[in-house]
Amino acid sequence: MNLTPEQIEQRMGKWFAWNQKMETDGVRIKTGDALQDPVRVMSGTDRAITDTASPETKELIGGFYILTVNDLAEATKIAEDFPDYDLGSVVEIREIQVFDM
Repeated sequence: MNLTPEQIEQRMGKWFAWNQKMETDGVRIKTGDALQDPVRVMSGTDRAITDTASPETKELIGGFYILTVNDLAEATKIAEDFPDYDLGSVVEIREIQVFDM
């Protein structure tokens, strides 16, 4: 997808607004960092380490946010305003698992 500089500027405005809304609402505790390509360590006796995405990979995680919310419904409400749905992007919501020690 090739976006014009004007489209990129407009899209970035949507991202800044979404970030500001989460900040104002006090739910964002970690910014939406982009992720580098993965380093993969394969299992088995002949472990191979690769520094690129695997050709069989069907999904890409482009970044993440860590939010403090009361429940799944609140997280889902925040995700409704995600700026890149129109580009076919998907939001996956995951709770951080806490282990009792």
